[in-house]
Amino acid sequence: MLSVIIPSYHDHLLQPTIDSLLENSEGVIEIIPVLDGYLPEVPLKKVFQVKPVYLKENRGMRGAMNAGLCASNGDFIMKSDSHCMFAPGYDVELTKSCADNWLMIPRRYSLDDDNWKRNDARPIYDYHYFRFPSDSRYGHSLSVVPCSHRSSRRKDPKYNIDDTMTFQGSCWFANKRYFMDHVGFLDDRVETYGTFAGDQPEIGLKYWLNGGETKVNKNTWYAHLNKAKRHYEAGVYGKQFKIHKNTLAGHTWAAKHWMNNEEPGMMHTLDWLIEKFWPIPGWEDNWKEIWKSYEL
Repeated sequence: MLSVIIPSYHDHLLQPTIDSLLENSEGVIEIIPVLDGYLPEVPLKKVFQVKPVYLKENRGMRGAMNAGLCASNGDFIMKSDSHCMFAPGYDVELTKSCADNWLMIPRRYSLDDDNWKRNDARPIYDYHYFRFPSDSRYGHSLSVVPCSHRSSRRKDPKYNIDDTMTFQGSCWFANKRYFMDHVGFLDDRVETYGTFAGDQPEIGLKYWLNGGETKVNKNTWYAHLNKAKRHYEAGVYGKQFKIHKNTLAGHTWAAKHWMNNEEPGMMHTLDWLIEKFWPIPGWEDNWKEIWKSYEL
């Protein structure tokens, strides 16, 4: 069985997302929407596969994800944002092709939310890389960037399931037992990653650096809403995401933690992953010296 965990906070597209997961599944699934400190204005449809978790207080994406993990019963887990649609048979394709130690990411399209369909006019996202953590509006962050040059070079069908350095975070799939043994509950302490961001380095690097792998699966897909100015101006979402002080601190903490190889118990250092995907845009040959020059 597949457990789909959906952290949600006041998202009007949660029900369409649940409907898409149900309508396009071909195997046994349960869907666990985690309502993070709120009740939807329109109650969710009562379907036996849908098992909502209601949190009394807002805990952030990381806390909501952990609550979903606690409630999940599947052999596999999948995290989805609350504004996505899915390909027919997504669940069967992912469960049959995902090795125990793989974190698997479906091919990502953009969502046309007005017409609730895949937007084929926008780019396809298969591969991502970590940006070198120089100072930016996100702090010294291992932020995630689409890797278009890798996409252009790996169009042959033999790359339909392929290595990717990291992932965008709106959807991922894994064997639950391996995930809990090698990643476990997300660290949602304010003094580390914080409550919201940094799941890509925490999850992805715990896979790559401890014997696992992260793969893109181009044989299936999902379409994810990229929130735009029009959504906020129309009041579809309450307010545009603001980069709070604690979020900046979390980004910088994560960059320092992984760049300095401070995570205990890893089989590899970050250098190993950098070499595996070299050359990486924005990373200079002397990246170690550049990093050491920052006074963080």
